[in-house]
Amino acid sequence: MALGLRGFPDVQGGVEKHAEHLYPLLVRLGCEVDVIVRSPYMPRETREWSGVRFIILWAPRINGIEAFVHTFLGVLYAAVARPDVLHMHAIGPAIMTPLARLLGLRVVVTHHGPDYDREKWGRFARWLLRLGEKWGMRYANQRIAISEVIRGLVKEQHGVDSVVIPNGVDLPEIPETTNALDKYGIERRRYVLLVSRFVPEKRHLDLMRAFSKASLPEWKLVLVGDADHPDEYSRTMRAEANKVPGIVLTGYQSGLALRELYAHAGLFVLPSSHEGLPIAMLEALSYGVPVIASDIPANLEIGLPKENYFPLGNISELEELIKRFSSVQQSNIAHETTRAWLRDKYNWETVAKKTLEVYRL
Repeated sequence: MALGLRGFPDVQGGVEKHAEHLYPLLVRLGCEVDVIVRSPYMPRETREWSGVRFIILWAPRINGIEAFVHTFLGVLYAAVARPDVLHMHAIGPAIMTPLARLLGLRVVVTHHGPDYDREKWGRFARWLLRLGEKWGMRYANQRIAISEVIRGLVKEQHGVDSVVIPNGVDLPEIPETTNALDKYGIERRRYVLLVSRFVPEKRHLDLMRAFSKASLPEWKLVLVGDADHPDEYSRTMRAEANKVPGIVLTGYQSGLALRELYAHAGLFVLPSSHEGLPIAMLEALSYGVPVIASDIPANLEIGLPKENYFPLGNISELEELIKRFSSVQQSNIAHETTRAWLRDKYNWETVAKKTLEVYRL
């Protein structure tokens, strides 16, 4: 039984994408999988998907308490259902690990990243997230870290070891269609792409300013995603986007439209200040798209060449990289080389098998 995510498929968020790929594969490996999901994000009639059963529990769609309340209710439900393993995702929900253990549940916690570093949280929320990390890591029966960076953090701060199981990526079929591009008036290989939720740590404003300074008249900047809850950051971001020519806001996208936007991008940029292991970057690479990223540890762990990174927050350096990469037309051979490298390094089937091994420890 899994807990700590909004839902899937087609619900934005890194943990949600992780679960969407992982749990159907665990079903194929012979597991019975129930996922406790949040009512605001899932149609009531959706009870099963790819062999995964959904338990839809109420959650208040209020930023800051949604995950806390839902996880509490989810642990109580699990205490009645008695799964062999309760797999909790992220350090916020992990604050309920001691309660789950007291109720006799066997708990595995996946640490997806130090969420207390996210810019949107205030002092009290950061304290709760640190407490969730502490209790989740110290009281879980087993721990999974999605990167070596996180494993080192857990070892240093909490004195316990974790099994490193990174996010994976599927190599998608490259669509030839361009319906999404036609809809938003953008051209193949002539746009910079960022796919993410509208949250401060993704640093959309840095990217917009660097793109504006780069002065690429034939290019556009396409921002795919939305805010979970309307807030000051998302309002500021939209206002700034309206001031800069060439910026396109598509809202949340999924399915063929999202695949088209990834596949035909000229460049993907991830300027974020916080990541666990960036699934959006892996997805861009799975289409063979050139990637620029900030030099935070989680992004560096992906292992791109040094010239693909820029110092976090350095808009001038980002501007120069955008100009440099946009001036080089990638060949089909370069795209396929990137895809082959990624397939060997990040494989969801390997992720699923390693996760099942952790369940059996």
